[in-house]
Amino acid sequence: MISMERTDAELIAAVLQGDTVSFEPLVKKYSPRVFATARRYARRESEVEDIVQEVWLRAFQRLGTFRGEAPFEHWLMRLTVHVCYDFLRGHQRNREITLTEISDEEHDWLERFAAQPEPSSDDSNAAKQLVERVLAQLSPSARLVITLLEIEEKSVKEIAELTGWSVPLVKVRAFRARAEMRKVLAKISQNKYL
Repeated sequence: MISMERTDAELIAAVLQGDTVSFEPLVKKYSPRVFATARRYARRESEVEDIVQEVWLRAFQRLGTFRGEAPFEHWLMRLTVHVCYDFLRGHQRNREITLTEISDEEHDWLERFAAQPEPSSDDSNAAKQLVERVLAQLSPSARLVITLLEIEEKSVKEIAELTGWSVPLVKVRAFRARAEMRKVLAKISQNKYL
């Protein structure tokens, strides 16, 4: 059976020749992945939607730069990571979360984890919330590299390809990001006993 569905390359070629309607199947196909990535960097759904809209706007505007050497999805996800990084840098000054806002549940989880660092399924919500709070305190580059490395489980080489950073730069930023995380966690522990 022959598939009537057009390939990404055919859709892109059509868009570049002026058939803008051919862009819609690309949006439908890849939006779930773009949304999932955006949700790792923004907390509010309105911010997530803004990121996704910016991704598709840039994708449309820059579609002519897609050379087809790698799958469209790779090019799009690299663009998505750049938009998320821009979002983090833009919101760095507007951080709303302070360390004193950590809930009792998160304090309890942190204390238990410090005493016995083994994961427990009943603590997963508190752990997730605490990780979000810690990530929110990091610099944009630190949050980006930690999210890609530890949450999305990308390799250093994959991060370098997604961000356009060199492999040594990714390693340096990962090292610095972990140092930032240790400082944030030290502040949390310090604040808890004040």
